[in-house]
Parts: sequence; C-alpha cells; structure tokens
Amino acid sequence: MNTHADLKTVPDLKLPRYLGTWYEIARLPMKHEPEDCTDVSAHYSLKENGHVAVLNRCRLGNEIEEAEGEACPVDNDSARLEVSFLPKGLRWIPFTKGDYWVIQVAPDYSVALVGSPDRKFLWLLSRTPTLDTTTQEHYLAQARQQGFDLAPLIHTPHTGRPTA
Repeated sequence: MNTHADLKTVPDLKLPRYLGTWYEIARLPMKHEPEDCTDVSAHYSLKENGHVAVLNRCRLGNEIEEAEGEACPVDNDSARLEVSFLPKGLRWIPFTKGDYWVIQVAPDYSVALVGSPDRKFLWLLSRTPTLDTTTQEHYLAQARQQGFDLAPLIHTPHTGRPTA
C-alpha cells in the first residue's frame, strides 16, 4: 500500500536541456550499484525513436563498470521517465523498468534531484563532479519534504578520475 502523497515533479522539464552528462553527488543505496563505486556518471542522449539513451558508468577499483539503458517518458511527461537496463530483447517483460522522476532541477539545469514515487530511490546529480554543501543541503531538504528517508544516503566519492 502506498502511504506517500504523490511525488511532485518538475512541471515543465525541457528534455533537450536535461540531456548530456551528469555526475552523481549522492544516492540512496541500490542493490544494482555497488556501495564502493566511485566517480559515478550518467550520460543521456536522444535516440531516433524519441526515447532517451542512458549510459551509466562508475569506477570500481581500477575498472570502469558500465550499464546501458533506455528511458521513455510516462504519459508524455518528460519529468517522469521509465528506465530499463535489460538486454533489448527482454525490455517488454513487466517489472523490469524503474521510475526515474525529476523532482527538481536548477533553472540553468546544473543540478537535479531525481527519485522514484515509492521513495526507495533518490539521486542528487550535478553537471560537475563537485557540488557545494549549501546547494546539496537545499536539494536534500526538498527530498526530505517529499518523504524520502535520507539516513542511508551515500555521498558519492569523486577521485579526480572521471568516468564521463
């Protein structure tokens, strides 16, 4: 049973401005992303079919791990994306997509807060590998207001060896 109010998202996300490279500043733990991953980045680009190609990378020791996926807007709302990272042939199977909802974005599209409506997933993203504490706190306060538990939040280390 969903006890949360509806997750508020950016009312008019300009997808072309959102595309490009983002660096993960913080996240809630996820089973498919190792906790000791560093230098996490995501690159979004528009595909010919209008969907968004997703390329996530992180550094695990000296190796770069990579995951390719595809995101498509839900109900023509570009702030509410559904992302799949399965092999192409399996993407039609139910329960293989994750909700990727843009909760807040800076006016210049330099910072974004993204989460899932069940409040299990949250990412704080920036166009640069570092983000000042005041800005981080502003966005994380928005997450708390929308019902996210930030106790297990992981601050992503960036080692100066970017993956993007």
